[in-house]
Amino acid sequence: MSHRISHLFALVILTLTIVCLSVWAAAQQATKPKPEETEIWTPVPPVVTPGATDADPPSDAIILFDGKNLDEWVSAQDHTPARWFVSDGVMTVNKEHGVGNIETKRRFKNYQLHIEWRVPPDITGSGQARGNSGVFLASTGPGDDGYELQVLDSYQNETYVNGMAGSLYKQSIPLANAARKPGEWQTYNVIWTAPTFDADGSLKTPAYATVFWDGVLVENHFQLKGQTLYIGKPFYKAYYDAPIKLQAHGDPSQAISFRNIWVRELP
Repeated sequence: MSHRISHLFALVILTLTIVCLSVWAAAQQATKPKPEETEIWTPVPPVVTPGATDADPPSDAIILFDGKNLDEWVSAQDHTPARWFVSDGVMTVNKEHGVGNIETKRRFKNYQLHIEWRVPPDITGSGQARGNSGVFLASTGPGDDGYELQVLDSYQNETYVNGMAGSLYKQSIPLANAARKPGEWQTYNVIWTAPTFDADGSLKTPAYATVFWDGVLVENHFQLKGQTLYIGKPFYKAYYDAPIKLQAHGDPSQAISFRNIWVRELP
């Protein structure tokens, strides 16, 4: 009799074990993540048609210079029409006294920028006095106020490295020197994230810049310490949006040129 009870007890235990395992397996199956739980269907990104090449503007780009005229640009000093030279699809700095920097009529906040520039093949001078200019990613004043991405002949031309081409002037040394020889066209592709400010003008979030120079990453989401200054420490000055500015530097070397400038506004 006791043997039969033991057998029945073992059978009950086995049955309960099987039932418990089945319930556990079912529970595991029920709680297992499903692919659709992490799928997002809206909002659908807008369709943007890319250019024929990476240098060509995509369909949503704002064309700032297409080689025809300076209609998108004004004097940074007094907002009169820009007086740089346009010839053969190229814009060239006007170094005449009183002409100065130019900036876009439009104002931008966050954006993607494409700009091509060329140091003349007969360039003279050395250091900062050799093909000096700059792309101010946000112009906060008529002179050199703002945030400058340096333009310079950095092909076998020694200077302080936080002032060479590809630098965020006096703040960031580029990760590489991707300079082409004078006379060859060079390209900057930039992602600019503008700083933001609280209502009292204090800094809320800093500015960031990512820069590809001739296809080489030279600034990797660099956090700026404020405006780029020739003398002194950087600081932030509150603004919401700003023009993009090109510099007419006062060095005595031959004037540099620009072409194919376009921008895509970003959130």
